[in-house]
Amino acid sequence: MTINVRGLFDENTARVVNIQSEERSIRQAQRDIYDSHRHRIFSLAFHMTGNELEAEQLLTNSFVSAFQARSEPDSNTIDAALIAGLRSLFLLTPAAPAPVSASDGIEDRNIRRTDLEEAIRELPPFERLAFLLRDVEGYSPEAISKLLEVPQQEINLTLFSARIRLRGILAEIEAERAA
Repeated sequence: MTINVRGLFDENTARVVNIQSEERSIRQAQRDIYDSHRHRIFSLAFHMTGNELEAEQLLTNSFVSAFQARSEPDSNTIDAALIAGLRSLFLLTPAAPAPVSASDGIEDRNIRRTDLEEAIRELPPFERLAFLLRDVEGYSPEAISKLLEVPQQEINLTLFSARIRLRGILAEIEAERAA
């Protein structure tokens, strides 16, 4: 029995192989994009929701939305998708600034990570998000301003207020522990 392989390697076959190779490299690029941003997006989502399942859902929705917008989304597109998801869960508007009080001496003490995480969860959503973006993820105030579509001066005030509020919450936690 002889097999006729003459037609197996014509130009159509080469075109199919090239298309398959391009599809594999697109999928790999998308996988790389996902892998390089997933931890940051999940972390922000988790700290905002305090719930692992909701954070996973936000993560998934953020990437689905970002990949629908662009085949190879950049960090701004992915961040915007996350913010859109957070806006559906939280009222993300600046809160009234925290009152400034006398120093509570908290800067001289070691803060337990669990206490800090608890204090962050108690911040109003907008302050929590601004604080997480700036002090945890390292975004500049300018970048946060663009991402949240709020004037930079408002972001600076929000960050100041968040830090004051955190100090007060941490002082309360410490006082409760001492009592």
